[in-house]
Amino acid sequence: MHKSGFVNIVGNPNVGKSTLMNVLVGERLSIITSKAQTTRHRIMGIVNGDDFQMVYSDTPGVLQPNYKLQEQMLEFSRSALVDADVLLYVTDVQDNPDKNADFLDKVKRIKAKVFLIINKIDLTTQETLEQLVEYWHRVLPEATVFPISAQQRFGTDQLFTAIREALPECPPFFPKDQLTDKSSRFFVDEMIREKILLNYDKEIPYSVEVEVETFHDEEPDEQHPEGIIRIGAVIYVERDSQKGIIIGHGGRALKKVATEARKALERFFGKSVYLETFVKVDKDWRNSDKELNLFGYNPE
Repeated sequence: MHKSGFVNIVGNPNVGKSTLMNVLVGERLSIITSKAQTTRHRIMGIVNGDDFQMVYSDTPGVLQPNYKLQEQMLEFSRSALVDADVLLYVTDVQDNPDKNADFLDKVKRIKAKVFLIINKIDLTTQETLEQLVEYWHRVLPEATVFPISAQQRFGTDQLFTAIREALPECPPFFPKDQLTDKSSRFFVDEMIREKILLNYDKEIPYSVEVEVETFHDEEPDEQHPEGIIRIGAVIYVERDSQKGIIIGHGGRALKKVATEARKALERFFGKSVYLETFVKVDKDWRNSDKELNLFGYNPE
């Protein structure tokens, strides 16, 4: 008997969906920052065992869209309700349960098995947690409630076991050695964007998109016995003023981001990385269907 299924993770921004995804998959596939709207795509992570395959999907936080990019981000979250075998609806002890009530109403109507995840329980009291559990039992009476702390890895092993038991009997959907549906270039984009989220404030990180123009994975040689990956990446911003902020005085801000991204990429790929970054202006790309298509937000 072999079990396989799609385990989709949804919820409001900043409740710890990406942290939970990385813990359950055992790999750092989704970028994590303290800023909302860190995840923009639907990111798949695959966990394989001898008799099971879990296909996880991390999704953007549910929000009311203000521009076309956010509309597509919301569509990624909505699509996760359609093809889920197991749905993980993630909230936390500080989340506003009434936020995005329309999306929650859709969760109530799906046929998939729903696990209600109350995350960050290390940040509250036992009394408050008991009240939250009681509240969610009323709101989603068919769901199974799991209080956890993804960051502290408390309760995540029990959750993993419950997910595996809930999967339907099915042959694997993907080869057993496959980890994700995303390309190496995608993770380069994401890791550079993560460093921008961490190093810049206000609107700058949300006006940025990253595109890898060149990616050459070279064979080992005497100088690089483990091989080297040479990457050329473009950081797009919406205005000339943003370009100046990204580059910084004497190029120091951009150099800092590039250095941090290169080190993260070397850990991710397990080999040396040579990273060149450039900054270009692409006016109003977040509201352009053409540009969103080019950046992979409107896949055919």
